[in-house]
Amino acid sequence: MLRSLLSRLRRPEPRPLPLWQRALVAGAGAGAAAGAWLWLRQRRERQRQRRRREALRELALAQGDFALRDQSGAARAKSDFRGQWVLLYFGFTHCPDVCPAALERLSRAVAALERDPALPPLQPLFVTVDPERDDEAALQRYLRDFHPRLLGLTGTAEEVRAAAAAFRVYASAGPRDADGDYIVDHSVLIYLLGPDGLFLDCYGSSKSAEELERSVRRHMHTYQPLQ
Repeated sequence: MLRSLLSRLRRPEPRPLPLWQRALVAGAGAGAAAGAWLWLRQRRERQRQRRRREALRELALAQGDFALRDQSGAARAKSDFRGQWVLLYFGFTHCPDVCPAALERLSRAVAALERDPALPPLQPLFVTVDPERDDEAALQRYLRDFHPRLLGLTGTAEEVRAAAAAFRVYASAGPRDADGDYIVDHSVLIYLLGPDGLFLDCYGSSKSAEELERSVRRHMHTYQPLQ
């Protein structure tokens, strides 16, 4: 027992690791922790994207097709635009200021995006919420002041209501004045539809044309088809 005690006393104490080795060990531990954090973050993002795709599928079931006419009188349905990116706005041609401002921003964003040949085509659409006054001729006159590819859609009162309901758009005609004129109170959102025909985003009046362009560009770059 005494021999064992003396042996332990003669045994040299372990020398501390050099500073560079301690730094290496600490760095390896930090790297492993960072890698685990990044994996968890990517996993959460994949889960979020999966939940989003499931929500869009449910929205697709709620969004019925529409049957309208464009400014040339040709029949148009939402399914006609499947495979295309779409920026869609609901308004009316007698709107004094809100609709022209929204269509101007939409037109500028579309013009900026189509100058990039690497991006897919983008179709701008305008759907009237005032079919009583907005026939094909009225749409032709009104839309010539905006983007040349802006397509206007109209139809019967029932068809227009169905199209608005498909996108949860509110529209209500106000009282008529002495001349029979009236204002239509309506939602003022610009909707972005992906190639699947599904709603991806919407933009209020506070979004500038530049912000609208950046958002659409980002959606195009990160788009994943629904399976």
